[in-house]
Amino acid sequence: MNYLDGSLYPENQPPLVITAAPYAPSWIPSDFPEDIPVTMAEQIQKAVDCYNAGATVLHLHVRELDGKGSKRLSKFNELIAGVRKAVPDMVIQVGGSISFAPESDGAAAKWLSDDTRHMLAELDPKPDQVTVTINTSQMNVVEHWEDADVKGTSMEDPAVYNAYKEMTVPAQPGWAEEHIRRLNAAGIQSAFQCYNINSFDSVERLMRRGIYKGPLVMNWVAIGGGMDVPSVHNLANFMRAVPDGAMLTVESSMRNVLPVNMMGIALGLHVRTGIEDNLWAQDRKSKLGTAKQVEQLVRMSREFGREIASGKQAREICKIGVFYDTVEESLAKNGFAPNVAGRQQGYLRKVA
Repeated sequence: MNYLDGSLYPENQPPLVITAAPYAPSWIPSDFPEDIPVTMAEQIQKAVDCYNAGATVLHLHVRELDGKGSKRLSKFNELIAGVRKAVPDMVIQVGGSISFAPESDGAAAKWLSDDTRHMLAELDPKPDQVTVTINTSQMNVVEHWEDADVKGTSMEDPAVYNAYKEMTVPAQPGWAEEHIRRLNAAGIQSAFQCYNINSFDSVERLMRRGIYKGPLVMNWVAIGGGMDVPSVHNLANFMRAVPDGAMLTVESSMRNVLPVNMMGIALGLHVRTGIEDNLWAQDRKSKLGTAKQVEQLVRMSREFGREIASGKQAREICKIGVFYDTVEESLAKNGFAPNVAGRQQGYLRKVA
């Protein structure tokens, strides 16, 4: 991304798109009963609350009535339909990690099979986006957590903590290509989860080969443990590679969420918050619900002079429903340099 004179002035930045992540599959309801919704009506209302607070993208997971994360696509369909009816302008983003919560105490945190994950392309009603991880990686989400972050929660159980410490993200090239093709065919936007510059490079190669021909919408995931580290140096290095036409959201965990989001707001990027990422107020004297976290970012952004995107503006910024006809058009619209004729494009020679 290029920063020219005036790039940090709010009039030269897009309205801020806030992604809310309120469903928090890694926590159980007793960890924060005031804010973790369980019934379907409560889960729909949570989306409404986040939208009213200022969030225009909803990162969606689903719970069963016993409080556990749901693996049933029928439950996803039910929640998507309910949210669509309640807040039709909200961008619905289904989390591709639909099943990493352990089945029972001490069980491994693992993802569903590739075939089952591909079925996210068959959700009905269809979401606007599905998050797509690129490149298999360690996902030790607890690596930079402090003891006080988990005090009084289910994560104090060593078996549960260890399940998340040992988690990996399966995202091999063949799976990613097939998943993106299915999402494309369904008209669902791929929201790429980039854990570092390596995964961004692979996304670019997928686009240069024509696997994905659409707007480049990404999260920079700075949660440590195999993902990027939440520091200004790593963010700056990542942004140097990102073309000006991309839509980039910053994401971190625990008390790094707020400072990383402050950087994102100032730099004209977009932000994500919610109890999936962080339970705590910054002084850690109390827990802070997702809608309250959204309201905090709204206040901060307006102090910067940067307005908050409406639902319609968020859809325009994400370019929901837009796909391109050719690789050349896709690269140009996103701000990449064109492919060079005669050269290998990407990490395989096979033409898409």
